Amino acid sequence: MKKLGIFAVFLLPAVLGQPAAAGDVRAELMALPLTPDLGGGTTRPVATNDAFTFIAGNAAEEHKPVFARGNAAFIAKWDPAPGPKPDFDGLGPLFNATGCIDCHVDNGRGKPPTGPEDNLASSLVRVSVPGLDPNGGPNPVPVYGDQIQPLGLEGVPPEARPEVRWSEHSGRYADGTRYSLRKPRVTLASPAYGPFPKDTMTSLRMGNPVIGLGLLESVPESTLRALSDETDANGDGISGRMNIVFDMATKMRKVGRFGWKANNASLRHQNATAALSDMGLSSEMLPIDLCRKEQPEGVEAARKAKPAEGFDLNAEHAEELLVYMQLLAVPKQRNPQLPEVQRGETAFRALGCADCHMPTLQTGPDAALPELANQTFHPFTDLLLHDMGGGLADHRPDNLASGTEWRTAPLWGLGLTQKVNGHTFLLHDGRARNVAEAILWHGGEAERAKENFRTSPKAVREDVLAFLGSL
Repeated sequence: MKKLGIFAVFLLPAVLGQPAAAGDVRAELMALPLTPDLGGGTTRPVATNDAFTFIAGNAAEEHKPVFARGNAAFIAKWDPAPGPKPDFDGLGPLFNATGCIDCHVDNGRGKPPTGPEDNLASSLVRVSVPGLDPNGGPNPVPVYGDQIQPLGLEGVPPEARPEVRWSEHSGRYADGTRYSLRKPRVTLASPAYGPFPKDTMTSLRMGNPVIGLGLLESVPESTLRALSDETDANGDGISGRMNIVFDMATKMRKVGRFGWKANNASLRHQNATAALSDMGLSSEMLPIDLCRKEQPEGVEAARKAKPAEGFDLNAEHAEELLVYMQLLAVPKQRNPQLPEVQRGETAFRALGCADCHMPTLQTGPDAALPELANQTFHPFTDLLLHDMGGGLADHRPDNLASGTEWRTAPLWGLGLTQKVNGHTFLLHDGRARNVAEAILWHGGEAERAKENFRTSPKAVREDVLAFLGSL
């Protein structure tokens, strides 16, 4: 299937009907039919502006109140400690958001700044210098760490002001239709704690949708190992590989699944890291403050606001937040019966998009919650790293991921971005203003699939976009 040309689209159903080779996990999964229940049993038939906020359709009664309390923690606006709501205080001293919902707006996508005067309302800037930290991750910038906090409590100077400027790059489809792609350039203005090293690497990042994460966490590691093809042994030009990262939850090195570069292995670790890095909230897993001795105002503010039990995000809230993230429902596919949507699915596979954006995965029997076990679902990702070429590169390594590698982004919920978030900005830094631009930025291992799309007749391109809009 991976070697089909554009004009083989109409032959694809016959190809899909061929039996998978024994033991070929990828072929077996690719042969499974797509169903409208993109989240398996967790799916909810919703298409409203709150479509990403519902509990899994198969949620057990005992998990519903826990989910509701986790939702309260997710949407809370955290205050400095001591605050009027003791359950939700401990913000800062340095931060770039006051709540999870700031970056994951209505549980959906963040968006990038429009220009250098615009604040990073639902985005952030990762930073590092060459080398590795003690756990094999990115090497933090001295004093500033691995993420810029552009906000601080009263009397605590923010670390810096990220400024984003855009440049346009024109291109043409094979039929002569023009398009323009934009690319950001990030500068760190007004550093408050000394100049940044000359070799500082930066990467602008958008908040990702948080639907279906419990399913992705429940895919057996053996499946991801079977899907990986680091040396491109089958010669198809696709060499997806796993990112192996240190998981604070288990104190072990495990397969990364979450984040733009698959740099977190578990939702428990992901939540704790985001709480600390984004909001300055300490937790049982990360019982530390962001501020370093070179940031004395922040150190003093943290000392004065130290909670009685030693951390800001208490164990109970952390557990409720975990269940909330595990049980967020995936919306059902819309209008799968439309001819253009059906043609678009066929073209999506034939053009090569499904080689990385795998339509189907399955969870195992030992998932964290019974609702997540033994599910067949359709996230359109293989959860692996792929070299996407120089055009999309941020040149900032993260664990095993190079500066040109990115985890395949899930596509479920893609067509609801406009309704939920009021925009269609895509990719890690929001450079793509719509789905077509996102495809046209693909390179490296995805160069062939991108070129297949770029050189396809307009009708085929529109069918692909109709299919993606149905997800």
